[in-house]
Amino acid sequence: MMTTIDGPDGRPRCRWCAGAPEFVPYHDSEWGFPVDDDRRLFEKLSLEAFQSGLSWRTILNKREAFRAGFANFDIDTVAGFTPLDIDRLLADAGIVRHRGKIEAVINNACRAQELIAETGSLAAYVWRFESKEAATPQTRSTSPESEALSKALKKRGWRFVGPTTVYAFMQAMGLINDHAQGCVTRAEAALARQHFVVPR
Repeated sequence: MMTTIDGPDGRPRCRWCAGAPEFVPYHDSEWGFPVDDDRRLFEKLSLEAFQSGLSWRTILNKREAFRAGFANFDIDTVAGFTPLDIDRLLADAGIVRHRGKIEAVINNACRAQELIAETGSLAAYVWRFESKEAATPQTRSTSPESEALSKALKKRGWRFVGPTTVYAFMQAMGLINDHAQGCVTRAEAALARQHFVVPR
């Protein structure tokens, strides 16, 4: 089975890009490139939690509404959300209105504050779990590293961070280069990783 498909410019990309037109720019400029910004990392963990049971296309198309509703995923601001904010978000048709997931994001912001106070940054913590194994791209939904990070976060009180959710986070944030062999972006992501300074 082919693992790539030609994009609108004729260049090969990961086959999942064919799922929706909006996947191509997301794939080309974000997915698999290393990230060390705490806000972006927290946003992605939060959106992956909302994706649980849904499609990424649904979440991607609602991303701007999520950003507006969750104060651009500023960790300190979200950690201070009150029951009034929960009610506000439950009434927001622009996002996925799931009380458990909304409450989980607020809880996770509080846990992120604790982690940052202890380790210096969310980035420094999650990059400890960077994947070192050269597995065949896009052949699994979890990894030993995602299972370890999931377990560590759950132990700290995080919610909606199962190993599959965490693996999708790691794929997107560049902790593993899971672009298909032959994908034009795989080499670009690999080069970005070479120049990336792992936060400590």
